[in-house]
Formats: sequence, structure tokens, C-alpha cells
Amino acid sequence: MRPLSPFEPARPRRGLGLALVVTAALAASILIWRFSAPAPTPTPAAGHDMAEMAGSASDSSRAVTLGAAEQRLIGVTFAAVEATDLARRVRTVGIVTYDESCLATVTTKIEGWVERLRIDFTGQRVAAGQVLLDLYAPSVVAAQDELLLGHRLRRELGAGTAEARRSADDLIAASRRRLEYWDVPAETIARAESTGVPERTFPLRSIAPGFAIEKIVVVGQRVMPGDPLYRLADLRTVWIEGEVYERDLGSIRLGDPAEARFTALPGTMRRGTVAYIYPTVNTDTRTAQVRIELANADLTLRPGMYASVEIGGAARRAPTIPRSAALVTGQRTLVFLKRPDGRFEPREVTLGSSDDDRYEVLAGLMPGDTVVASGTFLLDAESNLGTMLGGMGGMPGMDMAPATPQKPR
Repeated sequence: MRPLSPFEPARPRRGLGLALVVTAALAASILIWRFSAPAPTPTPAAGHDMAEMAGSASDSSRAVTLGAAEQRLIGVTFAAVEATDLARRVRTVGIVTYDESCLATVTTKIEGWVERLRIDFTGQRVAAGQVLLDLYAPSVVAAQDELLLGHRLRRELGAGTAEARRSADDLIAASRRRLEYWDVPAETIARAESTGVPERTFPLRSIAPGFAIEKIVVVGQRVMPGDPLYRLADLRTVWIEGEVYERDLGSIRLGDPAEARFTALPGTMRRGTVAYIYPTVNTDTRTAQVRIELANADLTLRPGMYASVEIGGAARRAPTIPRSAALVTGQRTLVFLKRPDGRFEPREVTLGSSDDDRYEVLAGLMPGDTVVASGTFLLDAESNLGTMLGGMGGMPGMDMAPATPQKPR
């Protein structure tokens, strides 16, 4: 072999480069196998069931110790369990609708034909007793003829027997009574008696005030007894039909005050009362229907309007905590109780009614206890982490004890 010149660059050693490549590939394979291979099944004696350990981490959080600096860092504040006035508040949305007790259907009690419409389009406002249409009814004309015949007989039999005069009076009374039963106005009857000529048509009047929300009749139409002609709605009182969740039903009572606000009327608030709570719950939405009754003397509220409603009963005294202190997981509700030794103990509690700021405490805490009011979520994460690491300490490959130093050889 010839010696290398000092000015000649050294050639790479092929053997050394190949060894490095093989070593790197082997190390990568070992790492991939290490993290992707399934964990060995622990023996029953070891007692490390993964499902059990996961449940332990989520269901049995450990107490947490934090120093003053750590508390300031994560923003921990405290609040006492104290008796406060808790107002029952339930919020929902609803739709303005008609007061069903103020709806009326106008119909006729006799067969006839519509000669003229006085209320001739939907939406017109109607006063009680206002003429809606003029109806021609042959039976009414015949009854008026009988009435006029009775009057003629009484005049002609003035000097006759008492029985004859009584028969004439009976005919007059029966004819007048039949006309009244058919809702023929008293002025129509009186006019026929004074003129001696029967009225060809008679007016059909409104039986209630309101708006004609339906008109089911036209000029010339033949109508039969019981046929609906108009549908009237008195809007001086309206309802709001809303849905409340099943869990809120216990907080609502008949007569509770309610406040309603409307998308179509910004800045407008109306007060009403809970008039009815429906006796069934929708099995799909788990909600029940609630009816709010509102006065509407100015007729500003219109059926179909969208409304936001807040229902609230009388306030009552109860032990409460801030809403921010409760950690609701869906399966349970936790708070962190500050113990005399300074540690924070996770405590499962049962909560009741609530308002915008506080929850009622039914079980798990006593008046005077101190709980964490903010930073609860971070404390829960710290507690669960401690539980998880403690549970994994005995698993293969997860020994949390420090390694024993080996003696040098």
C-alpha cells in the first residue's frame, strides 16, 4: 500500500458508515416495536386492570395540595356555603297565539241566502253586535206573516169571545218567540209589526268583539244551520305557548309571574302569569308546554310573534354556592372543599334549583364550608392526573420508584 499524501483528502471508511446506518435502523425498529407492541396482560395478582384504573382516575379524584404561589398562578378563589335568597328562574322561548277562550265562530240557526256582506275581508276589526251580513230566509218571512196574522186576528176579534182573543195572543207570542230563537233582531220584528209588511232580509250580528281571522262566506252563498261563516278572535288578551325542560317543571307553579320580550318589539317587555302547565311531556324532546297569559289592551302583540320568556317564582332562603364552584360532568357534580390542613378535597354534591349566579346545595356540604369558587377545572385536572399516575405506578414499565444505583465494578 502506498502512503497517503498529506495533500490528498482521506477517503471515507465504507465499513464504518455501513455500521452506523445499520445501528440507526435497528434503534428505530426497537423504538417502533416498543411503543406499538400491545402491553403485556397483567397477572391477576398484580391487580392492574386498565378499565379499573381508568375508572379510578375519573371517579375517585385525589385531594390536591397547592401552595399560595400556585393558587395565585391558576387564579384560585374561595367562597363559603351560605344561605341566600334563591329566586326560581326558568327561561324559554315561545310563540304568541290566540287566547282560545276569546275565540268565537259566527253561524246561523236557519237556512238562507247571503244577500249582502258587511264584513267582506279577513282581518277586519269587529265590535260586539256589529252587523256582519244580511240574510234572506224564507222561514223568517213566513214567521213574520204569522206574527202579522195574529195581530190582525186580535184586532178583528176585539169584540169576540175571550177564547178567540187568547188564541190570537198565543199566535203572536209563538211567532215572536220563534223569530227570537232564530236570532232575528228585535228591531226587525218591531219594524214588521209597525208597518204590517214582513222584512225580506234580516241582519246577522257579531256575538263578540275581535278581528275576523277567517271569512268563510261570500255574497249569494246558501248557508245551512250550523255552517261557520266567520271566525272572530278578541286580541285584548293573548297567550304565549312555550316549552320548558322536564327538569325545570318542579320550579314552575300556576300563577308565577313571567316577563316576555319580543323580537319584533325591541325594548318592549310585558308581564304576565303562568296560566296553565300541560299535563304531558314530549318523549322526544323531554319538554312540557307552558302557557303564559298576557294583557294586550293596545293590540300591539300579534299572534305568531316570537317571544323570549323568563318565569320566576318567589325567592326562598337556601344554602348555596357560586355556579363557578360546581364541576358538572354529566354523571356527577364535584366541588373542591378547602380542608383545615390547606388541601383541596374533591367532594361529590347534589344540587337543586339555581339562578343566574348560584346553585342550591341539597347534599354534600354544610353551611360554613369553604369551596373553591374559581379554578375548579384546573384542580380537577391536577387531581385526576395524580390519581392516574398513582394507579400506573405498579404497571410493567411504569415503575415510579427511583432506580437503585449500581455499584461500580
